[in-house]
Amino acid sequence: MPSLEFKGKQHIYAHHLTVPYRPLVVDPAKSLHPTTADSNLIIHGDNLHALKALLPRYAGRVKCIYIDPPYNTGNEGWIYNDKVNSALMQAWLNQNRPVDNEDLERHDKWLCMLWPRLHILKELLSYDGVIFVSIDDNEQHHLRMLMDEVFGETNFIGSFVWEGTVKNDAKFISVGHDYILAYASSFEDVKTNTERWRVLKEGIDDIYKCVESLKEELGKDYAAISDGLKAWYSSLARNHKSWPHRHYNWVDETGVYFAGDISWPGGGGPRYEVLHPVTQKPVRIPATGWRFAQQETFEEAVRSNRVHFGEDENSVPQLKRYLHETNQQVLTSVFYQDRRAAYQNLVRILKDPKFEYPKDERVIGRLIEVATSDNDIILDSFAGSGTTAHAVLALNKADGGNRQFILVECEDYADTITAERVRRVIQGVPGARDKALQEGLGGSFAYCTLGAPIDPEKMLTGEALPSWSSLAAYLLHTAAGLSVAGELQPQDADGRFYETETTAWYLFYQPEINWLRSSAAVLTEDQAKRIHSAGKAAYVFAADKYIGQ
Repeated sequence: MPSLEFKGKQHIYAHHLTVPYRPLVVDPAKSLHPTTADSNLIIHGDNLHALKALLPRYAGRVKCIYIDPPYNTGNEGWIYNDKVNSALMQAWLNQNRPVDNEDLERHDKWLCMLWPRLHILKELLSYDGVIFVSIDDNEQHHLRMLMDEVFGETNFIGSFVWEGTVKNDAKFISVGHDYILAYASSFEDVKTNTERWRVLKEGIDDIYKCVESLKEELGKDYAAISDGLKAWYSSLARNHKSWPHRHYNWVDETGVYFAGDISWPGGGGPRYEVLHPVTQKPVRIPATGWRFAQQETFEEAVRSNRVHFGEDENSVPQLKRYLHETNQQVLTSVFYQDRRAAYQNLVRILKDPKFEYPKDERVIGRLIEVATSDNDIILDSFAGSGTTAHAVLALNKADGGNRQFILVECEDYADTITAERVRRVIQGVPGARDKALQEGLGGSFAYCTLGAPIDPEKMLTGEALPSWSSLAAYLLHTAAGLSVAGELQPQDADGRFYETETTAWYLFYQPEINWLRSSAAVLTEDQAKRIHSAGKAAYVFAADKYIGQ
């Protein structure tokens, strides 16, 4: 497979392996509701370090990743400051800061920035996970080759073209679209373990809301409800998203339906007698005969409330086709969603967001909807205004799911914009048009920063001592490649913190330098015999050991 070469690649090729592990430190004052670091997370810090910090608990567990990295237009002024351990690399990076239109090597720097992040994101993805990456024409061609190299070209699922606006002031071409590239961790596993990607047809929600409103007003008078639904369709503009579904204009106790053809296709169908349920007289038979070959099948359809009869026997019955049975469609590779709407919605939430081009939570929500199920984890390491968290919470509210989000934002607005938006959509937005958003989508999150790197030399001096749980998770991941949910804690007096059927892991540790220098931190022969008696292979982490050969 061809590979993408760019300046600096040789220096950052394995940089993701050298990034230190840093524990997540929860800030209770900025978190919403008392919570742990294993629930929804908003992390403020360098996203490369934050991604590395997530590995001990989330490697192989994230089902869906959505990222919206800098598009590298030359007007963003972003700074690449990864501390790559190479004097040549640092000298090159220092020549031009920030990255802008005058930087002739901005594409190389962008690729250097994204390379290690993609590698860690791949480690975080589950075996049947999917990553979506937004981009535009500035880097789309480079990104596709980079993704092919990191994730494998056989794991490319497809790309979306999001048409968002028309620019009438363009000199040549109105470029109003973005791309969203979709890759799988393993396309074969995605095809095997994932249902077909289907989303609710646009405009369906409005139909359901109209019917619910009519039911509140008219009770169980389904004839009046059907008339009200027809009147609502008539009031719609022709470009309304519900207009194409206007043939679904009948309502009964089962749902919304349209009355479709019940005749035999092509002619020559069976002609048996069917009685009208009210007049008890034979109804008109279609000219081509009944669709059902056997009268018993027709009668079963009547008992199942699948046949729509007219007022009397003079009209031909029709077959009920319910909206809830046909309300989904496959994702289209090209779609339109006005970008201005996302900004207007954000203004209603934050009033003065100082964020000009947020992504639309409805678009991100559709991607999450098809790629995840109720209890999956969704990660966004370029969180921006918090759109991904909003989409996850809205989807959970709609279908009763318990999806978890993890956001990472390096900029100073992580609290005032990213987290604040999430706080408000959880608690309720009075000016929102959506009723659910007005009332609040519910949920909670832990707001985290990055602690000091786990450094053995600094641990020995007491300069930087991680928590017991953070160190246990780090050791388990680095020694065995395992990631576990929840806070690890000692399970017995010997510090056993994790085990499988064949192996157990032990940690003698307290984040106190005097304790670590005492005999309590040392593995003794008696303890070793006791651990051995459990009958499993054991890994024991301690400050020292007092055991003969």
